[in-house]
Amino acid sequence: MTYYLAKFCAFMACVLPWALVEKIGECLGALAWFVIPKWRKQLAVNNVIQCLNVSIEDAERIAKKSTARFGVMAMEVLRFPVIKKDISKYVTLDGGEYLEEAVKSGKGGIIATSHSDNWELMGGALSCYGFPLVGVAKKQKSKGPDKFINEQRRGIGMHITYRDDVREMYKMLEKGYFIGLIMDQDTNRHDGIVLDFFGRPTNCTPGAASMARFKKVPIFPGFIHKNEDGTHIIKIYPALEIEWTKDKREDLKRVTQEIVKITEEHIRKYPEEWFWIHDRWKSMRND
Repeated sequence: MTYYLAKFCAFMACVLPWALVEKIGECLGALAWFVIPKWRKQLAVNNVIQCLNVSIEDAERIAKKSTARFGVMAMEVLRFPVIKKDISKYVTLDGGEYLEEAVKSGKGGIIATSHSDNWELMGGALSCYGFPLVGVAKKQKSKGPDKFINEQRRGIGMHITYRDDVREMYKMLEKGYFIGLIMDQDTNRHDGIVLDFFGRPTNCTPGAASMARFKKVPIFPGFIHKNEDGTHIIKIYPALEIEWTKDKREDLKRVTQEIVKITEEHIRKYPEEWFWIHDRWKSMRND
């Protein structure tokens, strides 16, 4: 039932004028802020204060906007069939030449990004621009939503694999694909490494560095940002090459810290676009 409801919503989002669809998304996003649990809203506000050292008023504004944006983000995902017809009208690309070099070398690589702006659109846009991309997805608990979102992703050009299928990711790297990895969420302390993020010891995932080291491919930090006119821009940074020494853990820590630093700089520049309601330091508290 949820699958067919989502399909209907996607159909309506594609046939209705974008101005109306966007307004619906804004209303849904505003509603979301009021229905999420109070403790999670306070968590988001506290995260903003501790990371950005701003006033309570500014922190509440940033936390609220960063949550409300999910309404419009969802509408954009529903409109993927329209967006893919002329991606340049919706998303521009800065730094695509770095990815082109990797394509020419036949290596592929890792694109390390974060939960900023519309990361789903980022993956779709890169695919539309001709870069072979593997989107690494978390399997949804319900079959309907999982089927629908992966249809949307594949429909805009991404190859989708679940995040526990590392073997397929390696296989796709060998074919010259880019693996898109979201690097800014907490993981368990067994799998993570503790690095500096916003001046705080933070548990970080070394997945991109580990994959790049094993397959000897470059890592490209990259992020998407929403412009004032409603369009988006993707910024791809020059490749990070991981060293190969006898100390594997130090190799992973070095390059992962570089990724984390670039991610922090992007969040500081566009704080209203990041995922502040995520409990980013949970595993540190539970240590």
